[in-house]
Amino acid sequence: VQFVESGGGLVQPGGRPRLSCTASGFTLDDYGIGWFRQAPGKGREGVACISRLDDSTRYDDSVKGRFTISRDNAKNTAYLQMNSLKPEDTGVYYCNAVFGSPPRQFNFWGQGTQVTVSS
Repeated sequence: VQFVESGGGLVQPGGRPRLSCTASGFTLDDYGIGWFRQAPGKGREGVACISRLDDSTRYDDSVKGRFTISRDNAKNTAYLQMNSLKPEDTGVYYCNAVFGSPPRQFNFWGQGTQVTVSS
């Protein structure tokens, strides 16, 4: 059971990369999905999530209006479209399931994908 994130890299400010998260070993559409970011020297924080039930979405204020989370259950894959990137968006991005109340994640994580925003 694992997550595999991809799509990161060195991006100029204002760039628009799309991150992908493919799950294996379980069915992604049984869960909500979240994207998380770990900035240099900081802990991991949630930036976006999408509901299992109705695909409703929520975003951290720092990315609201710039990032869009989506899912393709047929491909067992979730996405994070990133627009108008800023240097402060730099970090390693991870995905994980989101479930329960209060929300929690699986205790295993993928390798993440590094996004570096720099000119």
